[in-house]
Amino acid sequence: MDEVRRKMLTKFPSLIPKNGDCTEYDGYIQILDEEYRINITLPKDGTLRDTKLTCEWKLEQVLKKYDKIVKQRLIQCENLPAFLDELKSIAEKQLSFQEQNHPSYSKTNCAQLISELEKIGWEHVISVDADFQSFQIMYVDVKERKHVMRIKLHLQHPKQAPTVTVDLPTKFDVVWTSTSSLLDVYNQFIHNVDLYQDLWNNLNELDNKTWILEPDNPTYAATNRRIAISASASVQITVDPKHPSSLPEIKFLGSNQATGPLRENMTSNLHLWNENESLLSNLSTVLGVTFPSPSDTKKEDFSADCGICYSYRLGTEIPEEVCNDSRCGQPFHQTCLIEWLRGLPSYRQSFHTIFGECPYCGTPITVKMSVNSM
Repeated sequence: MDEVRRKMLTKFPSLIPKNGDCTEYDGYIQILDEEYRINITLPKDGTLRDTKLTCEWKLEQVLKKYDKIVKQRLIQCENLPAFLDELKSIAEKQLSFQEQNHPSYSKTNCAQLISELEKIGWEHVISVDADFQSFQIMYVDVKERKHVMRIKLHLQHPKQAPTVTVDLPTKFDVVWTSTSSLLDVYNQFIHNVDLYQDLWNNLNELDNKTWILEPDNPTYAATNRRIAISASASVQITVDPKHPSSLPEIKFLGSNQATGPLRENMTSNLHLWNENESLLSNLSTVLGVTFPSPSDTKKEDFSADCGICYSYRLGTEIPEEVCNDSRCGQPFHQTCLIEWLRGLPSYRQSFHTIFGECPYCGTPITVKMSVNSM
């Protein structure tokens, strides 16, 4: 038996070679008072450079921040026993540091947290940090939407409530007592997610069947949508998350010529709003329009660039000011248009409104200044 195999047998007896040439080991390595499952596959050339190391998730979390060092030692160590000695040393130092700096997280507490996560189900646990202070847990709703809850434990856990971050349209207040567990928080999260199924169903229909100009990538917390109607008009809605079937807050964007008929239709048709119908169906009925669909139109047809700066986005601003002449209909950023009009010899302002001419066609145009523009 060569020297390397002898050292492996004497120093790491729980790592068993899986083949005759000892290029793969599987088993356990003891670190402090606990054993961790690992698997090591060695390249046939005898070097450690391309060694494949996998380990159970608890050890993986301990070594997470030392990933570069572990890879470097794989290259520089002369043999496998020497590398495993260094791997043990790194893990022992990290575990000792955790115990010294987080005395409240004893092995008993860690075991308790593991038990709580097991009750939630490992299939729902996305990640656990090496200090056992932060967790990411996922819930998949009835429509296969994935919702992630991020939990950071208080140093006085479980006496103090954890900090919980979620992507929900309203504030998520955790109900916590000294006897509460992570499972209790998870169940509260599920309950809150289920409250907003109607909201997300309605918004998803809008996202799939219309052109959403804003926001680009809506989160579950977003209750607003700016929907394209034509090249010169769009409608922005803000939905009540607790009453998604009721009439939303509606704002029209675009030229007066394009948005005027929409306002008239809404005034005439408000009585037709039916809370048993979907949000998309009600908007189409009340506004008297058929929204352009991604199935037969392109988004570029409704998100024209600013006629002054030739870009669509200016910071967080998009082109919302539109020339009233239907033959022109050129959109502009409010900031760009204000600067343009202020530079004209005929510049005129009355209170918060600036009067001038369209930079493209010369048609009279007005723009109301926001507080930030004044």
